[in-house]
Amino acid sequence: MKKLLLLTAAIAIIACKEEPKDYVTLSGKITDKNSDSIVVRSRTYSKTIKVNTDGTFSDTLKVETGVYNFFDGNESTNLFLKNGFDINITLDTKQFDETITYTGTGAEHSNFLAKNSLMQEQLLDMDALSNLDMEGLESKFGEIKTKLTEFYNANKNIDTSITNALSKNIDPMLNYYKGYLAESIALKTELAAGVASPTFEDYENYNGSKTSLSDLKGKYVYVDVWATWCGPCKAEIPSLKALEKQYHGKNIQFVSLSIDDDRSHGGSWEKAREDWKAMIADKQLSGIQLFAPNGWQSQFVLDYKIKGIPRFILIDPNGNIVTPDAPRPSSSELTKLFSSLNI
Repeated sequence: MKKLLLLTAAIAIIACKEEPKDYVTLSGKITDKNSDSIVVRSRTYSKTIKVNTDGTFSDTLKVETGVYNFFDGNESTNLFLKNGFDINITLDTKQFDETITYTGTGAEHSNFLAKNSLMQEQLLDMDALSNLDMEGLESKFGEIKTKLTEFYNANKNIDTSITNALSKNIDPMLNYYKGYLAESIALKTELAAGVASPTFEDYENYNGSKTSLSDLKGKYVYVDVWATWCGPCKAEIPSLKALEKQYHGKNIQFVSLSIDDDRSHGGSWEKAREDWKAMIADKQLSGIQLFAPNGWQSQFVLDYKIKGIPRFILIDPNGNIVTPDAPRPSSSELTKLFSSLNI
């Protein structure tokens, strides 16, 4: 009889045992949300999830195991999903990467990805790296490879598909950045500090006048080469405006040089000019706003070998180059540079 009771109890336990979930439960809360929805996506998958007025969201997703992109309407990050996971996300959009945190079943993999992103961002500080020569760059990249490899090897609890993929990508990633930075280093050799800067003459000013570089002599000149269609350029606008306010009345002029052209505005130079003026008004841009007469083919742009934007240039009060590839307004390296020059 006792054996029969034990058998009955065992059958009951088996019968009541919960079956593994064949879906992911994803929930969370966003502080200062950017949108009324978020998107979880990969190359072959996309799902839009509603975000409530208080920033909370919740849904279930049936997925193939792997890394997915989480997009909040403005910024994005990667997370690792597998059916059966129950993940809760919290983040503050004012410090997206620094605050995003995952809790719940399977959260450790996504927290690892978040930590990896921050680590790579800190190690690959482009402004700091661009100040090195090629020998220093090779040495620094060797250090970065060692640190990343040690980090990946130390996290044995993380799904090996993640760590193996990241480890495999170290060399291609560093080679990409090395190629980019090699161009910057070569640029600083060709356009060395202390030599006379390339100039521009009678460029159209937003205020209706004409401006030449020679008009600005006597002060440092920080030139922002940008375009209305350039996302990274527009991302620098708040920092640039704050910088202009901070250095107002000091020995520096801030010049924004648009290279909007007919090719990027439906074949119309007039449309390019109209869009330039409209964005200056809409964003309430300050400083000296100039329009390059021939876009990418303007002589000043060619002389500075500008192939990608935004590009920032610093010229001294005598019209000589300080750097042909200055730090961005959002970089702390820029104010350090200004301080070193007693601006």
